[in-house]
Amino acid sequence: MIEHVADVLRSHNIETIVVDTADEARAAVLAMVPDGAEVYTGKSKTLEDTGLFAALVESGRYDSLRARMMAMDRATQGREIRKMIAAPDYMLGSVAAVTHDGALVAASATGSQLGPYSAGAGRVILVVGSQKIVPDLDAALRRINDVVFPYENEQVRARLGVDTRLEKVLVIYGEWREGRTTVVLVRQHVGV
Repeated sequence: MIEHVADVLRSHNIETIVVDTADEARAAVLAMVPDGAEVYTGKSKTLEDTGLFAALVESGRYDSLRARMMAMDRATQGREIRKMIAAPDYMLGSVAAVTHDGALVAASATGSQLGPYSAGAGRVILVVGSQKIVPDLDAALRRINDVVFPYENEQVRARLGVDTRLEKVLVIYGEWREGRTTVVLVRQHVGV
């Protein structure tokens, strides 16, 4: 099934690399992102599990827009933050599900990663654990509601003391421009 999904994604103009482990995924991604590159990352359990969040945001090797954003005042610099993260050179993240016919499905409360995924970023790299492969869009939406949302809500509640909400869902069927989007499909379960 993993190879089938990879082939379908490739047929949709989405470069797809299949690796076995989280370590191999981290190495593959870091080989694609040059030192000093401007990078924005969504908050992602998948990126954390692979060590990519630390490498991209905390290592100092890259121009991390997330690190810059977190140091800014949302009340007085909200417009600047919004414009800065809307069109990064490199956007790194994951999706909640990928269907057998190659639809990538991402869900978000704020949508901050969805604009760059769909059009804003120069280059998009998505790391996807094999447990996220589902038969169809209905199963993808069930996975979001039954698996991803409860995990995310628990994280937000622990961090901020409030519940999150599922506000936006993006379905990516393919890519117009060759080489813009790469999926690193990991046989090992990574992320939620």
